[in-house]
Amino acid sequence: MDTSSTQDNELTEPILSDPPVVFPPEGEEVSSELEEILSDTSLTNLRRYQKATSVEMYSLTRLAAPAIIMYLLNNVTSMSTQIFCGQLGNLQLAAASLGNNGVQLFAFGVMLGMGSAVETLCGQAYGAHQYPMLGIYLQRSTILLMLTGIPLAVIYVYSRPLLILIGQSKEIAAAASIFIYGLIPQIFAYAANFPIQKFLQAQSIVNPSAYIAATMLVVHIGLTYLGLYVWGWGLLGASLILSFSWWVIVVAQFVYILTSQRTKETWTGFSMQAFSGLWPFFKLSLASAVMLCLETWYFQILVLIAGLLPNPTIALDSLAVCGTILGWVLMISIGFNAAASVRVSNELGAGHPKSAAFSVVVVTLTSFVVALICAIILMIFRDVISYIFTGGEVVAEAVSELVPLLALSVLLNGIQPVLSGVAVGCGWQAFVAYVNVGCYYVIGVPFGCLLAFYFELGAKGIWSGLVAGMTMQTVILLWVTFRTDWNKEVEQSRNRVDTWKHDKEEALLHS
Repeated sequence: MDTSSTQDNELTEPILSDPPVVFPPEGEEVSSELEEILSDTSLTNLRRYQKATSVEMYSLTRLAAPAIIMYLLNNVTSMSTQIFCGQLGNLQLAAASLGNNGVQLFAFGVMLGMGSAVETLCGQAYGAHQYPMLGIYLQRSTILLMLTGIPLAVIYVYSRPLLILIGQSKEIAAAASIFIYGLIPQIFAYAANFPIQKFLQAQSIVNPSAYIAATMLVVHIGLTYLGLYVWGWGLLGASLILSFSWWVIVVAQFVYILTSQRTKETWTGFSMQAFSGLWPFFKLSLASAVMLCLETWYFQILVLIAGLLPNPTIALDSLAVCGTILGWVLMISIGFNAAASVRVSNELGAGHPKSAAFSVVVVTLTSFVVALICAIILMIFRDVISYIFTGGEVVAEAVSELVPLLALSVLLNGIQPVLSGVAVGCGWQAFVAYVNVGCYYVIGVPFGCLLAFYFELGAKGIWSGLVAGMTMQTVILLWVTFRTDWNKEVEQSRNRVDTWKHDKEEALLHS
């Protein structure tokens, strides 16, 4: 028997095809077209890659574009609350900014990170045609995130003394704590929202979430206006409305899951099996959260360091402007991140190593080209871009000096988040967490402090540390990704599915 032929067949046949046969959900299953094109030796290399690129770009666009829109709209929903609060006065603006960009961002990072475990497991299970697994993973993740929400809620309750402890004035801490109290229900909305989003994304169902986000943004703006300017609910009312809006998004997405024909095979109802295997699931979820939070917290640490500079006001303003711009461009990269995770996990689960590797190349190059266009635009308008946020000439000059470093950061963000998405698709979260610790906190922060204080480069020095950390991280992820044995990754994906199947059979025997 030809061993190599047998191995190839094992990799391209549906994993775990034992009876009973599970029919694919209505909609699209993971196609073998890309793998067949890449394996077609009758075509020239050029023709083969042309056809493969066309197929992959179609899949990538359908995933990335709605994901980018969804993340942008969700971001605008929170930002609109902050803008409305700012119209009430400077104290209210400071309180809402601290609540949104400080405390809320912390919970957002933890929940989004932990929800990424669903991205890995649901994506691979969907590719392996083990459709009922997706519903189990969705429930299992929601249980863990709801439990994680309890200690986060305790932090929210004691936000006032914690804010005073880190140096905030008593007046701002008191106002911010009122706003933060209203965000407690939002924690648990996050706990349900991110598993649902990842559950849908794993099946390439992205448009409904984007439509829901767009509709809810309009409703949220109307409710916030009424709550603040007509009913006079103040800071607490504003944050409660924001929490309510997030819960409406959650309920609308879950109603879609219950009623859509596209999810009738992947959602088979609530199951006690969701309570089994929680510990290994928690370890993967925790690694995902650490991976994301280490990146999120890094910029906040840089802002705190900037407050120690000789002229902190200008440094903080310029960093805030550049950080906001980088955050908006990052929404595009996060869309590509989600697309990369779905494409890689689906292809691995389906036993398509060549397709997984090719998807990585296409999504990385596409994201980089988009980032390059954004970087060029920033360089062209470097002298005036700050006037979108403030009219000060001093700040404009400071921002103009930072823009070359900002443009370089944008270029790196065109690659790094995509490779993080690949890592999620493969289940490498723990490895990336270690990389982030080394690059950002062992290299980036000390190097930035050295340049900012010893060499007196100020904000440019701090941002140079950021660029150094991002560059090292990107190089390591590139090296690891493009040296990956994709056949081995397929086998590891198969093992995850086998483990689930074994657990399921044991549960059925016990019942």
